[in-house]
Amino acid sequence: MHTVQTMEHLKELAQQAGYVVRHEWLGGVAGGACEFAGRKWIFVDLSLSVVEQLEQLAEALDRDPAAPQTLTNRIRLKAA
Repeated sequence: MHTVQTMEHLKELAQQAGYVVRHEWLGGVAGGACEFAGRKWIFVDLSLSVVEQLEQLAEALDRDPAAPQTLTNRIRLKAA
């Protein structure tokens, strides 16, 4: 699976798990999952490489028991 396809697939999985995914320039100091205002969010740091952005998204999903864990782990291995 290509990097762009992997990113899109992980974003779909995140949305299925109830997340809003935002891509923001965070200067490499932040990113990941959080919950506020009654919604679940994943912030992906645009200052990181694409591979690091994929890792950020996959790690956020791995930590959430509502997300399909096995699938995110397989996608992460293919992207590496």
